Amino acid sequence: MNLPRLLIAGSSGDSGKTLVTLGLIRTWRRKGIKIVPFKKGPDYIDPAWLTLASGIETHNLDTWMMERERVLRSFTKYSHLDAINLIEANRGLYDGEDAAGTHSSAVLAKLLYTPVVIVLPITKVTRTIAAFVLGLKLFDREVNIAGVILNRSGGTRHKTIVRRAIEEETGIPVLGAIPRIKNDPLPGRHLGLITPSEYSEAEESLDVAEKLISESVDTDKVLAITYNCEPLAIDIDNKPESVNIVGKRRIGYFSGSAFTFYYPENLEVLRSSNCSLIEINPLSDESLPEIDALYIGGGFPETHAALLSNNCAFMKSVAVAARQGLPIWAECGGLMFLAKQLIWQGNTYPMAGVIPADVAMHNRPQGHGYQEVEVDRDNPFLKVGTRIRGHEFHYSQIVSSDKLNTIFKVTRGTGIGEGRDGIIVSNVIASYLHIHSVATPEWGRGVLKALL
Repeated sequence: MNLPRLLIAGSSGDSGKTLVTLGLIRTWRRKGIKIVPFKKGPDYIDPAWLTLASGIETHNLDTWMMERERVLRSFTKYSHLDAINLIEANRGLYDGEDAAGTHSSAVLAKLLYTPVVIVLPITKVTRTIAAFVLGLKLFDREVNIAGVILNRSGGTRHKTIVRRAIEEETGIPVLGAIPRIKNDPLPGRHLGLITPSEYSEAEESLDVAEKLISESVDTDKVLAITYNCEPLAIDIDNKPESVNIVGKRRIGYFSGSAFTFYYPENLEVLRSSNCSLIEINPLSDESLPEIDALYIGGGFPETHAALLSNNCAFMKSVAVAARQGLPIWAECGGLMFLAKQLIWQGNTYPMAGVIPADVAMHNRPQGHGYQEVEVDRDNPFLKVGTRIRGHEFHYSQIVSSDKLNTIFKVTRGTGIGEGRDGIIVSNVIASYLHIHSVATPEWGRGVLKALL
């Protein structure tokens, strides 16, 4: 497959990868070029911005959560021959799970035979950056570093010296130099960027990114790199997995600005098995509609706590449905919604009360990174012995509770604490674990089998 493709990497986190990626997408899209976006690693917020910029759903690629074959399957399934398949990396190019850089963005670039463009901040440095770029080039000769974009450059003299040093000493072309700007057009908060669904000026931010990149980067040269790729030879069956559901079933999921953390593949696998997905907005809907199961993803219930708490009728309808045995799968923000109370910034907000526990927001992450669990107790969704690789990123933690029954033994990560996660109440499972259905196909099958 001659797929035009490129990976935008950085020297570190916060190097400017997202700004460059968004600016390239908008610039090329304005020229009539179709962009299919991907994000390396577990993330919901950056993909939401990439989706808004491109108009096409973003898919995540992660070699730790997913087996290598599943990464390849996912990339070939969602990439397009008639588009630029653009991957945003995470952290620094060689940063991975350990000192060896296992599961880094460089590993993904090699797996997909994808050229790399590096975004490099150059504040208060000139020739030394050339040594840094040479190190990146020589560190792993199998990684095809095809170009460099400078970020936070000073005046004309500064970027001229840096450009000349890099190109003369490394042979790698400098494709542009983004000037220092006073205000970052992409707004941030405790989990990273603010989600575009919560930011009224999201389109204006994309306009700023487009102007910045189109004026400071040779986007035609970057575009040419995407076509200079080795063919990707893959023979993998991309037929979606499904469960034979007799009769049409309705699976609800929370939507709206409070709950946006869903991998599109998770919704896709539920939709593919004679089920219809029903969007439910807990901020404005008065009650649950008639559904056969409920999926509550993550998000920012804390920033919407007052609105959620004031929607008493809706809260009550969820609690009643849970008591009546409705299968519910809840992740992170969903766990917070199902708790008795949410404590944030000195205020206490009543929640649905399905889980006999109070949850409080802290100033620092209480669990952050990859998470691995083993199912060790009976439940309606997953077989005992199932091992799951996912991730967690939560500032909240359970601060008081009755005795909690759980189904997950945590072998890596934090969960709810003391080596446990996956609270079970009747047919409800709530955890801090985020699952990706490509990495854990047992999850989709489990949710669907709970309907049988």
